[in-house]
Amino acid sequence: MNMMEVVERLFEQYGYLVLLIGLPLDFIALPIPPGNSTLTFTGYLSYKGILDVIPAFSMALAGSIGGVTFTYCIGYKLGAPLLERYGRWLFLKPSSMEKVRDYYKKNGNKLLLISFFIPGIRQFIGYFIGIIRLPFRTVVIYAYTGTCLWVIAYFAIGYLFGDQWNHIFDLVEKYIKIILIGSGCVLSGYLIMKWLRRCK
Repeated sequence: MNMMEVVERLFEQYGYLVLLIGLPLDFIALPIPPGNSTLTFTGYLSYKGILDVIPAFSMALAGSIGGVTFTYCIGYKLGAPLLERYGRWLFLKPSSMEKVRDYYKKNGNKLLLISFFIPGIRQFIGYFIGIIRLPFRTVVIYAYTGTCLWVIAYFAIGYLFGDQWNHIFDLVEKYIKIILIGSGCVLSGYLIMKWLRRCK
């Protein structure tokens, strides 16, 4: 049984609750069908008339925002105290965390708008912004907006492309990986050049 068959079975059994419960579990980083494919398949089922568009989209958005909020709260309540107590064993000093916070204040908010599209980052961004104690108002403005953009994008793939959704979804996932690898190479090159200049 492939991943889409699993998602389809879940929709048959639990309906819209798959979105309200399943998407938060994706943010918690549990080994379940990933949110990207779940959202796209939801859009496709809405295109087919199996699900109603407005309730499906609303549940998807509510589930995703719930996942971000829940992981943010865990990071805020538990992450910082644990790092303060045990961080030295992981070579994470309080001063290092302060540097991370300062860097994030300068550059991080805008990255929240695209971080949910990046596999592996989406599942941990909520914990991270909680650990660095990002103000909840900032979470609402940037993280919730980023979540909304992610839901709209993948839901739209299934809804707008209909029976071709699988092909378009594979293309989107492929190009996201290419962009990420390319960005990683550029960043690595920049850091190496910077290090070499310091050495000189």
